Amino acid sequence: MADMKYYEGLGRRKRAVARVRIYPEGDGKMLVNGKPYDEYFGRQKDWECAKAPFEVSNVGAQFNMTVLVKGGGITGQAEAIRMGIARALVKVDPEFRSALRKAGFMTRDSREKERKKPGLKRARKATQYTKR
Repeated sequence: MADMKYYEGLGRRKRAVARVRIYPEGDGKMLVNGKPYDEYFGRQKDWECAKAPFEVSNVGAQFNMTVLVKGGGITGQAEAIRMGIARALVKVDPEFRSALRKAGFMTRDSREKERKKPGLKRARKATQYTKR
């Protein structure tokens, strides 16, 4: 696969960063960090989330894909992969942009975990106030 032309997309979600490479003229193989996608993702919901851009753009199993993803949890990684696939598909054919944007796959979700503050139990949770 290394000598073939590919389209690359970068996706981020929380702390997860995914680099997606889509190879044209494939048979639908998807490798995530060197493993098949259904083996990498334990829950079906996560790998369905990751493959959603293919269903929205109606391209099916025309592409092979390799994904390098690190950081975050499994669901965050799946959503980062989804964004990376969407960005790579737009490079393949710019006409996919409107459908992918309408589905919400092109917009970066910027929500991050808030840091813990000193003197508190978590980011905002304080100890209960007692008057007496």
